[in-house]
Amino acid sequence: MTSSKMPLGPYIRAIIFTLAMACAGASVSAAEFIVKPIIIDDLKAVFGSVASKNLQPARARIGGTLISISVEEGSIVIAGQTVAVVADDKLTLKLDAVDANISALAASHANALRELERGQSLFAKGLTSKARIDQLQTQADVLNNQVKASKAERFVIDQQIEEGKVLSPSSGRVLSVPQTRGAVVLPGEAIATIAGGGYFLRLALPERHAAFISEGDTVLVGKRGLSASPDKESRTGKVVKVYPKLENGRVIVDAEVANLDGFFIGERILVWIPVDKRRVLAVPPEAITTRSGIDYITITTASGESEIAVIPGQTIDTKDGPRTEILSGISFGDKVVLP
Repeated sequence: MTSSKMPLGPYIRAIIFTLAMACAGASVSAAEFIVKPIIIDDLKAVFGSVASKNLQPARARIGGTLISISVEEGSIVIAGQTVAVVADDKLTLKLDAVDANISALAASHANALRELERGQSLFAKGLTSKARIDQLQTQADVLNNQVKASKAERFVIDQQIEEGKVLSPSSGRVLSVPQTRGAVVLPGEAIATIAGGGYFLRLALPERHAAFISEGDTVLVGKRGLSASPDKESRTGKVVKVYPKLENGRVIVDAEVANLDGFFIGERILVWIPVDKRRVLAVPPEAITTRSGIDYITITTASGESEIAVIPGQTIDTKDGPRTEILSGISFGDKVVLP
């Protein structure tokens, strides 16, 4: 019986090529990440209240009757804008009296000037004495000064009437208008309250965190509406003032945040502020796979690769790229297999 021999060279070469490619693919895809602790900010979530840098009342400068109010709650005003007008009828009567007095003094002064001119003419002819001329000159000067004094008094009254305009002390938004048209107000009484100078967030933290908070720290601000998630893209801020006095066991902190102009004064927003440092274990996000709602990480052990379930936390931006905090499941020194 004769046996037929088949050429094995091509098959052997194909098998060797396949094994070589498999080994090459395994060496390319196999990468390890050694778990090491990193230090990050320990963030504490607190509520911050929107406040204005300046809270100033627009006050009446004279007493009288409030005849008009040109603003209401929520109105936007600029510095120096008239927000109300206070009128005092007695000032108008004083002005009329001063005008009448000025007219009378002006007429007397004109008559004194004519008398002085006639006296100087008689003195030139030797018909009057020098003493009489000096008397007429003094009389004219006194009346002239009385006219000037009355005009100055009139200017004062005009200024008082002008001060009946209640001006906004700064640019901003009207928070309250406690007075109504027709009310009788006294000098210094507040007609409207203006919030100006920009907005900021005021935080109150327990005093145990006071030693760890400093000016310049970055804070994360939540979305509007008491959201429980930080709004990193649109609103972040920094600590601009840490008050040296504790109030009711709390340290008061001011944080400057952009894009707060449309918020209500006193509106609360959730803020994350660093209060300490902590060590965490974190891995690249691509090392985590999710199946059926459970997160897994593959690590290399002495017996080979092993897949373990983990609990991921927040994603952290580091100088080596993003890292996902692992709350449970891995230890320091574990070798994590990356895809």
